[in-house]
Amino acid sequence: MRLHVADHPLVDHKLTVLRDEKTPSATFRLLVDELVTLLAYEATRHVRTEPKEIRTPVTTTTGVRLSDPSPLVVPILRAGLGMLEGMTRMIPTAEVGFLGLQRDESTYEAVTYANRLPDDLTDRQVFLLDPMLATGGTLVAAIDYVLERGARDVTAVCLLATPEGLKVLEDAVGSRVDVQIVVAAVDERLNDQKYIVPGLGDAGDRLYGIV
Repeated sequence: MRLHVADHPLVDHKLTVLRDEKTPSATFRLLVDELVTLLAYEATRHVRTEPKEIRTPVTTTTGVRLSDPSPLVVPILRAGLGMLEGMTRMIPTAEVGFLGLQRDESTYEAVTYANRLPDDLTDRQVFLLDPMLATGGTLVAAIDYVLERGARDVTAVCLLATPEGLKVLEDAVGSRVDVQIVVAAVDERLNDQKYIVPGLGDAGDRLYGIV
């Protein structure tokens, strides 16, 4: 498992505003979109390409295009939806799947309630979107889900992570597959309710309200 923490003043600035409890939902949604676009730049650094010959106004040259099959972007519902546009803005040719996972608040385990993914993900680069890597349970379940379908190149894009969640993820993934984690920051710890400290609260509620 490889961890990449984005180190950029714009990332730090936007994350600070996201953390502020006074930031309204409309601003929160906009900043998540902008922040994910910055994270997507790092997450796609090793996206697969192939040569493509083109003609410029001056001459012919060889550039690159994204390889087939197209990357697959998978937001983890519901909070991951707030990250989707920022990611697909960078790779508009990507296909999009959906995975519904939620945390059981009594056991803190991830429970699957929706799945809209191809049955065969062999040779597909998969980008999982989940704002918070807290306990790690949700992301472990999502990674296992795509591995069962043949994926072997998985990148998770998160706003925040915890040392505890990263350890759980590293232990669960092991050397089975190449997994990259791209985050804006690694926070201090989990509290007794398994929320990230200092964190930014419940990302889904702050994006969409309490429903």
